[in-house]
Amino acid sequence: MIIKKIEEIAWQDVEMEGAKDARVRVVLGPADKAPTFAMRIFELGPGGHTPLHSHPFEHEVVILEGRIAAVSETGSRELEINDALLIYPDEIHRFANLSAAAAAKFMCLVPVGYQK
Repeated sequence: MIIKKIEEIAWQDVEMEGAKDARVRVVLGPADKAPTFAMRIFELGPGGHTPLHSHPFEHEVVILEGRIAAVSETGSRELEINDALLIYPDEIHRFANLSAAAAAKFMCLVPVGYQK
């Protein structure tokens, strides 16, 4: 069993093209020898967003704080704290902070092999 304090894990800037004011903490992942999933927490600065992207696997998301929209090919939907999402394989998506004044956070699980 591994137990960590999330606030002690360093933030890393999201370096993907199209990201704006986004950073991530890899809570559990390859460095922990996690066998299946990597757990990450993203923070979007005011007006920040992840890039519009897709990948060949599902991932799960939980909204932790702030005003976040899930954007897909079918439009944008404002989410609430504690909303849980399933993003299907190859589904084009992004997350955007709707606030111009405060950061927003969400947790995301992906296959551990995808996490660098």
